[in-house]
Amino acid sequence: MDFIHQLFDFILHIDVHLLEMVAEYNDITYLILAMIIFCETGLVITPFLPGDSLLFAAGALAAAGSLNIVLLIGILFVAAFAGDNTNYAIGNFIGHKILSSKRKIIKKEYIDRTHEFYEKHGGKTVVIARFMPILRTFAPFVAGLGSMTYRNFVGFSLLGNTLWIGGITLMGYAFGSHPFVKDNFSMVVIGIIILSLLPMVFAIVRSKFSNNTAK
Repeated sequence: MDFIHQLFDFILHIDVHLLEMVAEYNDITYLILAMIIFCETGLVITPFLPGDSLLFAAGALAAAGSLNIVLLIGILFVAAFAGDNTNYAIGNFIGHKILSSKRKIIKKEYIDRTHEFYEKHGGKTVVIARFMPILRTFAPFVAGLGSMTYRNFVGFSLLGNTLWIGGITLMGYAFGSHPFVKDNFSMVVIGIIILSLLPMVFAIVRSKFSNNTAK
């Protein structure tokens, strides 16, 4: 419970925590941020880590002069791409063993939802999932299970991570220093989280509505 409270506090006040991180660790901050992004995208057991809000806050911090925006985007892109490929490899080599294990470390509904996205959007799922929490963690894993060849996966992964890392980090860089954003950063973070979750919520509601209609 204490961990959950700390996680929520970190996410809601991520701008303050990142400032403290830079003050204490200086350039090592890049590696800490990279590790968070890598785990959020590369490990199926950590989909709860901040993604969009972290990128936006890091971009805002770069606008304030605390981080170098070019170096930031480059390092985070490498971390996200490495995470994608790690997750694909896990799905490809031991994914079926994980799913058939008696210890349910992955919720079946997450896998099912991701499979539905692949059936509807094909390879574009890897790109679309970049902007959807939880789904972006499981999309590479499901791709490795057999939804996509590695050659196709790499192309979509490069595109998706370029748009996600570059787009949201630069958005934070452009708007993070605005007085309204600075004064209401927690509300902005909540707004980012809600907006990123809306497509998934709509998809779930539409799926349930379609199933009920079919009955």
